Amino acid sequence: MVLPPRRLLLAGEAIVDLVMRVPALPIPGGDLLADSSAVAVGGGFNVMAAAARQGMPVRYAGGHGTGPWGDLVRAALAAEGIKPLRQPDPEADTGFDVAFVQPDAERTFVTSVGAETHPGGWDRIAVEPGDAVYVSGYGLVPPPAGGVDGGLAAGLAAGLDGGLGEWAAALPGGVLVFADPGPLVADIPAATLDALLARCDWWSCNQREAALMTGSEDPVAAARQLLRRTRAVLVRMGALGCVVATADDLVTVPAPSVDVVDTTGAGDAHAGVFLAGLWDGLDPASAARRANAAAALAVTRDGPATAPSRRELDNFG
Repeated sequence: MVLPPRRLLLAGEAIVDLVMRVPALPIPGGDLLADSSAVAVGGGFNVMAAAARQGMPVRYAGGHGTGPWGDLVRAALAAEGIKPLRQPDPEADTGFDVAFVQPDAERTFVTSVGAETHPGGWDRIAVEPGDAVYVSGYGLVPPPAGGVDGGLAAGLAAGLDGGLGEWAAALPGGVLVFADPGPLVADIPAATLDALLARCDWWSCNQREAALMTGSEDPVAAARQLLRRTRAVLVRMGALGCVVATADDLVTVPAPSVDVVDTTGAGDAHAGVFLAGLWDGLDPASAARRANAAAALAVTRDGPATAPSRRELDNFG
């Protein structure tokens, strides 16, 4: 395992979140007034902001477009001191999603993809020994026909793009690969999933995603099964904390108890602060404990990129 990393490169998607707090999800054919709404940059930006707020150097390796959404993404990156490694895509704007947040803090997303899903360009990203690369599962799923354009979707589905999964699986030793499959884990092609699992140093997922991959609802049992396919595993359990499984140890790390307001971005805060903990030289269990605290703080706040600053996290009792 490569420890500690010197900087974080995010191989994922920074997009725009249209966050709407609603009393309930609308029924089919119905209409509903939101209690409140806001526009914020989210997606992979949440991971980057979480790590950057801990002091870790961060760069954005994903795509971004030309248009109002792309402008918002670049402004948010600049505010966190994060530089993009690509030029804006001249043919498309960045994508966006609508996030419905219910009174119990559960959230539901509907996403429209954009320039961040355009294939190619990964082999032009300069990755250096000591880097940590965060790989987002969203970038491993072929878009639906008509999502960006039918020809692009067909090319991705046929594996013709020399895409993110192939690039990440071929990253050299000395680079820490951290992968999070996200909620679309069941839609990632099996060959891509297997190759990435075999290469990555940390596989991070929530309890639902772990169950989809293993058939086990028990997060500890699921972590053990995943450990047969990869080097180390994080299974997030929400308010219960997370399971940390390595070749040497398997521990359950509890999370602080808080009053939940909005769970959007909690997993992203966890990932970013965990990686920043490794950058700080913490052992995995200690990094996970700090990540649990960051996620707990994040869910007490409205919106997606709500990870705490280093000072806030240090002072969190």
